[in-house]
Amino acid sequence: MRVIGLMSGTSYDGIDAAACDLSQEGDTLTLRPLGTVTECYGDALRADLAEAMPPAHTTLRDVCRLDTRIGEAFARVARRADTELCDGCAELAVSHGQTVYHWVEDGRVHGTLQLGEPAWIAEATGLPVVSGLRTRDVAAGGQGAPLVSLIDVLWLEGRPGRPVALNLGGIANLTAVRDGIPSAFDTGPANALLDAAVAHATDGRLGYDADGSLASRGQVDAALLNTLLQEPYYARPAPKTTGKELFHLPYLQRALAGRELPIPDLAATLTALTARTVADAVRGVDGTEVVASGGGTRNPALMHALRAELGARAPLRTSDELGLPSAAKEAYAFAVLGWLTAHGLPGTLPSCTGARRPSLLGSLTPGPHGFPTPARPAAAPRRLHVEVNTSNP
Repeated sequence: MRVIGLMSGTSYDGIDAAACDLSQEGDTLTLRPLGTVTECYGDALRADLAEAMPPAHTTLRDVCRLDTRIGEAFARVARRADTELCDGCAELAVSHGQTVYHWVEDGRVHGTLQLGEPAWIAEATGLPVVSGLRTRDVAAGGQGAPLVSLIDVLWLEGRPGRPVALNLGGIANLTAVRDGIPSAFDTGPANALLDAAVAHATDGRLGYDADGSLASRGQVDAALLNTLLQEPYYARPAPKTTGKELFHLPYLQRALAGRELPIPDLAATLTALTARTVADAVRGVDGTEVVASGGGTRNPALMHALRAELGARAPLRTSDELGLPSAAKEAYAFAVLGWLTAHGLPGTLPSCTGARRPSLLGSLTPGPHGFPTPARPAAAPRRLHVEVNTSNP
């Protein structure tokens, strides 16, 4: 089955589409990447989205407008992916949408909201769409995240030691298997605080620390780093999730308590915070290898800091080395989750999300010919094989 996965992360800078062929033989699901396309959100949409994100207040009118505009943006990217990567022969689109709120109180997730109405995708492409994948896990008592944990477990099956899959988006999350039991959780901010600090310091001229150039020129402020490390979230047991509802600009400003730091020093300190909290989490699951993906892998200062924190006991590499482009790994993962849904198979691991049971994920938006009903495999896949495709890096 040719599937297009669509993803926009907590950095809300744009949309990744990843197309792949998925087929199962025995207990192995094989993913053959067909390529990726990426489109940045337009300046106006990104600005309106930023203004509506917590801790800002918004209105239902704004939410409705964003839902439509994000849906239209996802539809454009999906249509491009079908035309450019699948020769118009895709069979299914899977949309994560844009997370705008994750309702967490006292460590429990009560709800999660992703915008980007899937009807726009179905109308633009003629494809059936799986969307809203997080909500079912939340309804089953789970965190609704990290949803890629099942894919990580299947993908890293058979690697020596205790490999850890790490995603560095706005928020960092990891997946690991220890003593045969998978676990997954958000470790804390990856780029969320750094992006907010850079945008604020430059009056919006810069949205992030490109190539880690600011952090590489700065010095870590030990006092601020120590203050930030006191955040109670880090000590909470897994499974746990977080987001920009907690890690946002006012949060950072409270930690600064009126102090002003040169932006290179602030960037260096926030980069060190991400490296320390990720490394602490990896040590907590006895990780022996870290396979990283996400936008943070393109920040040399962050990757250098992570390698220094992890040391030789847990070497750091990127998912590109194992065949999955680090910038689009989550889009490929959501393609797999949609494939599982289409085949009537659950897409969660309760030990990773904290749910009462595995869940069949998502809501279905039919294409013009309904929704595909392929035969359910005799057994759910137990491993994921990524077929390296050098012609589609």
